[in-house]
Amino acid sequence: MGTDLRVLRQDDWDEWYGSLIRAFGGVPESAEERELWRELTEHERSIGVWDDGRCVGTAGAFSFRVTVPGGAAVPAAGVTMVGVAGTHRRRGLLTSMMRRQLDDVRSWGEPLAVLTASEPAIYGRFGYGVGTYHLNADIDTTRVRLSLPPGTDDVRLRYAAPADVLDACEAVYARLVPLRPGMVARAPGWERVGLLDPESDRGGASPLQCVVAERDGEVVGFARYRVKADWEPAGPKGTVVLSDLEALDPAVHGALWRFLFDLDLTSRIDARRRPVDEAWQYLVSDVRRCSPLVRDSLHVRLVDVGAALEARTYQTPVDVVLDVEDAFCPWNSGRWRLSGDPKGASCERTTDPADLALSVRELGAAYLGGVSLAALAGAGLVREVRQGALAEAAVGFGSAVAPWLPHGF
Repeated sequence: MGTDLRVLRQDDWDEWYGSLIRAFGGVPESAEERELWRELTEHERSIGVWDDGRCVGTAGAFSFRVTVPGGAAVPAAGVTMVGVAGTHRRRGLLTSMMRRQLDDVRSWGEPLAVLTASEPAIYGRFGYGVGTYHLNADIDTTRVRLSLPPGTDDVRLRYAAPADVLDACEAVYARLVPLRPGMVARAPGWERVGLLDPESDRGGASPLQCVVAERDGEVVGFARYRVKADWEPAGPKGTVVLSDLEALDPAVHGALWRFLFDLDLTSRIDARRRPVDEAWQYLVSDVRRCSPLVRDSLHVRLVDVGAALEARTYQTPVDVVLDVEDAFCPWNSGRWRLSGDPKGASCERTTDPADLALSVRELGAAYLGGVSLAALAGAGLVREVRQGALAEAAVGFGSAVAPWLPHGF
């Protein structure tokens, strides 16, 4: 019997999800995690490959809206839960699922597909480029000090159970979504992902804790974290494990970071998945002792080049003809005239001579404004055909703030 690729059925979910867990090493998730992912899975947007009644390949696509430069929330397929059974490698299953999925995304009218990659080398051949990065830091709080902005002392902090202030924290997050490319507007149910707290994932740290920042009785920021206790002969050396921190203004941001720096019995902060331009880096006395490490985050794929480029704005006026190569989605290949500025854009097919030549992968990398077309050209991945076109496009495609994906999916 041959393999059968089909849309996920309701009664197939346990087998489908079990196949995914097996592909990622077989470590079981908690009942709470499993039930939440069951609820969030969009069956009609999920596919599986079946062989003799067993699921041997999985892929899904959440219905997301991703912020792009200019603040618009653009429909995007959040590609997720991709796995192939070890018994069925090198048979083209992944390629067949990617083919079916991108065809589906196109039929849904969504101009973008986005994903986070367990192995970054996998998805470039399907046209995904790394569009956002995040920052990890290991901060020595015994030797690093903060310089705080005006108004920090006016912010009131209080402890709260994470679930009790979930709605207020989500309201803060929602206000920030339009301000930074790459952020995802969370549909109902997604707010619960940030509260998942299985003991197996704590690494010996405490249960999830939360502190909220208030001004005039309104929640204006929050931090979720754990504390991992540790001791040495000289005294305590615990670690603050930061899970999430959002703030509506510099004073709130400063107040929350000061709180984390000053937690008793701790000597370091383990911060993961933070924006690469986050303000604390410019407040610390010694950034070297914060051990910043940049990693890839959101991989971006333009499914409809014209619609995607029209959906965002451009920092400065741009009028360029892009010669796009896209072997996996050939409907994107060819020349496109992009005309845009801070107010809007148009992008249409053209027979005019090309100004820049690039693949859809590089276009995806530059799309959210965090990767420079000029830098890609320096790597030989973008070719300037008309002199001056590269500088024009590189500045126009940029973003005033670094794009950022706050959480995985």
